[in-house]
Amino acid sequence: MAAPQIPKTMKACVFDKNGGPIVYKEVPVPKPKSNELLIHVLYTGVCHTDLHAWKGDWPLPVKLPLIGGHEGAGVVVAMGSEVKNWKIGDFAGIKWLNGSCMSCEFCMQGAEPNCPMADLSGYTHDGSFAQYATADAVQAARIRQTTKLDEVAPILCAGVTVYKALKTADLRPGQWVAISGAGGGLGSLAIQYARAMGLRVLAIDGGDDKAKLCTDLGAEVFVDFTKSKDIIKDVVAATNGGPHGVINVSVSERAISQSTEYVRALGKVVLVGLPAGAVCKSAVFNQVVKSIEIKGSYVGNREDTAEALDFFERGLVHSPFKVAPLSKLPDVFKQMAEGKILGRYVLDTTN
Repeated sequence: MAAPQIPKTMKACVFDKNGGPIVYKEVPVPKPKSNELLIHVLYTGVCHTDLHAWKGDWPLPVKLPLIGGHEGAGVVVAMGSEVKNWKIGDFAGIKWLNGSCMSCEFCMQGAEPNCPMADLSGYTHDGSFAQYATADAVQAARIRQTTKLDEVAPILCAGVTVYKALKTADLRPGQWVAISGAGGGLGSLAIQYARAMGLRVLAIDGGDDKAKLCTDLGAEVFVDFTKSKDIIKDVVAATNGGPHGVINVSVSERAISQSTEYVRALGKVVLVGLPAGAVCKSAVFNQVVKSIEIKGSYVGNREDTAEALDFFERGLVHSPFKVAPLSKLPDVFKQMAEGKILGRYVLDTTN
């Protein structure tokens, strides 16, 4: 395929300081390094991490000025001189992990996200809230040519992240998993991946709209934290002794700590959501006597990404999403901060 014409400038959402104005404006199109792809981003999901990057409320500093975003789906339009096994016209995805050193102890065991030199899309590396973005060719996600790019965008972070969390929980088919924060972008996908992996799902969130979404997606039980008088008692009763595992995608510190109380003996509590400054509190007596495990689960590696995409491409999971123009990113952030989003927002960079 002939190389497409690449413009000199593009539209992007940029902020110069944390919490400052997000400006939709013309900026130069980036040039790929020798190891990078240049991807014409057509759609990009919006993740809670993007909100943290804008606020600057995590202990890891962001680059400034910054183009955020790390769920970009598009087409390869150029590549560096050292890139192999990609071609112009391929569909590619931009993930949270943009690149890693590939030679440290973590990269060598397939834990590239834990690489101390990790480069992060939309955080330390300009991301997908733009019409063009670069990605390390080794870490960029391969997307089948038959895939709808608006639908696949949320899988590139939300899908991969919850799929990796479920693998970290190490549960067997037929066991119970509780998903705290089940009605959001990550939770709605976690329900589906869990069901596809043969697990029974108890969903925790608040509101009738989220109750309907979670049950429609396959949750057997929905516990509404706004109505329950005793979350711990209700979850234990519904699962006949507590879930065997918990996936915490909620951004509530209290909800995270409660999960250590209602999880079944020998169960696993997996921490995924990253509320700023939060602490997971677990009573030592309870943790020892019940022999529970508390595990952190970061984003997935290349293998996890390929597996998560395969579930999607076989039609076993889909992300409930709404489409908005790229210029509406500040409005999406406002809704996200207020907890008003069902599922995920996907931004159309061409609109």
